[in-house]
Amino acid sequence: MLLNQASIHVTVDFETIWQDRAQIQETQSRRLVELLQTIVPRNRFWTSKFKAADVDVASIKTLDDLQKLPLTNKQEIVESQTEQPPYGANLTFPSTRYRRLHQTSGTTGRPIRWMDTQESWDWFMECWRQIYTLAGLQSWDRLFFPFSFGPFIGFWAAFEGAGRFGNFCIAGGGMSTSVRLQCMIENEATVVCCTPTYAMRMAEVAAQEGIDLKETSVRMLVVAGEPGGAIPATRARIEEAWEARVIDHWGMTEIGSLGVESEDRPGGLYLLETECIAEILNPETLTPVAPGEVGELVITNLGRVGSPLIRYRTRDLVKASTTPDPFGRQLTWLDGGIIGRSDDMVIVRGNNVFPSSIEAVIREIPDVAEFRIELKTVRAMQELCVAVEPCTEVAEQSVQLIETVKTALRQRLGFAVDVRSVAPGELPRFELKSRRIVRE
Repeated sequence: MLLNQASIHVTVDFETIWQDRAQIQETQSRRLVELLQTIVPRNRFWTSKFKAADVDVASIKTLDDLQKLPLTNKQEIVESQTEQPPYGANLTFPSTRYRRLHQTSGTTGRPIRWMDTQESWDWFMECWRQIYTLAGLQSWDRLFFPFSFGPFIGFWAAFEGAGRFGNFCIAGGGMSTSVRLQCMIENEATVVCCTPTYAMRMAEVAAQEGIDLKETSVRMLVVAGEPGGAIPATRARIEEAWEARVIDHWGMTEIGSLGVESEDRPGGLYLLETECIAEILNPETLTPVAPGEVGELVITNLGRVGSPLIRYRTRDLVKASTTPDPFGRQLTWLDGGIIGRSDDMVIVRGNNVFPSSIEAVIREIPDVAEFRIELKTVRAMQELCVAVEPCTEVAEQSVQLIETVKTALRQRLGFAVDVRSVAPGELPRFELKSRRIVRE
C-alpha cells in the first residue's frame, strides 16, 4: 500500500484535535499503520531492522502495539551511512524523489546527513505552522533570522515555515553581529529566531555599541538548538537584555521540529502529538517511567515518510507534567522542557553532573560574560574545571569572581568545583550550537 501523502499534509484543525486525547491517539494509530505499510519493504533500513527483530509489521494495528517494534539510536544511522555512503539505507523512495539535504551539527559526534522529499518537507512546514501558532506568532510579525544558511536544518525550516505562515522574513546570513543588529533595527523586526547563546551575544555587542535592545521593536525571541531556553537563569538574562519574551523550541535534524513552549503556558514544551508518538522511558531499563518521573524521550515521527524514524532514542531527558492543562489541551507537556541529555552527563567524584546544571548556576551571576566546562581524566578519575570570563567592567576583580562562582557551584551541586578566570574576550562566541564542553 502506497501511503496517500495528502492524508499527512492536508491542513487540519489541529487545535480542535488537541482538545481530545482519544482523537489524538486515533490519529497516531492510523498514521503509524499507514507509515509502516509504506516503508516495508521499500525502505531497506527498516525492512532489515524489523526482520532482524522478528517483527511482523502487519501485526501493528494500534498504539498499544508500538512496543513490539525495536528501539533505534543514532549510532545505527551513523553506521548505515558509513557502510552505504553517503546517505545510508533509510530511504523509502528512489533518490530522484528527494529535494533537500541537511546534516546535523555534529556536537555529539559524527554529523549525519538527512534527505527529504517534497512531501516530507511539506510535513516539516506543517509542524512549523503548529509551532508558530502555539508560540503566538501574529500575521503582522516581522521575523529576523541572524544566522548563516549552512547545512543545519533548523533555521532553514524556521525561515520557510514563517514564510508559509504568511509572515515577512528577513535573512541575516553573511553578516557580522554588528551589521545584523542594524539590519534587525532598520527592518523593524518583531521576532528573532536564534540560539540562546547567540541571543546573548547580540545583547553583548549591542551593549558595546550603545544600542538599547529594549528600545527596538523586538517582542519575542524563538530559541532552539541548546538547553538555554529551558534554563530559568539563561532565559531571564536574555529577557532582561531584550525586554522581550523568550519562547523555547525543540527539535532534531533527524526527527523534525516537534516541541514548543506556548505563549500562554511558559516553563515547558508541548509535543506536537498529531505529528509524532512520544514515549518517556527509563534510559537503563528501557521501560516506561511513571507519570511525573524523569526519563528519556523516545520519538516516532509520523509524516517524514521519505526517511522516517521509529522509536528513536533522542537521549534528551524530560518529565511529563501530571497537572491538568489549564487550556484543555490534551498534548503531552514537558515540565521544564529538556532537562538534560543522558549522553552529556559526567561523573565527578561520584556525583552525576549535567552541563545544564552548571549553566543554570553560572547565568545567575551577572559578572560572568561567558564560561567553558573543561574535563580531564587524572588517575582514572574525571576532574572538572569551569573557566569563567568576567565582564569587562569587573575584569580586575577576577579573584573575587572566582570565589563567587566556586561558592555558588558548591551550594547548588553539593561538591567543590575548580574555577579559573580568563581574560575578557578569550572564550569563543557561537552563532549556532555552542561548544562549551572541552575534554582534554
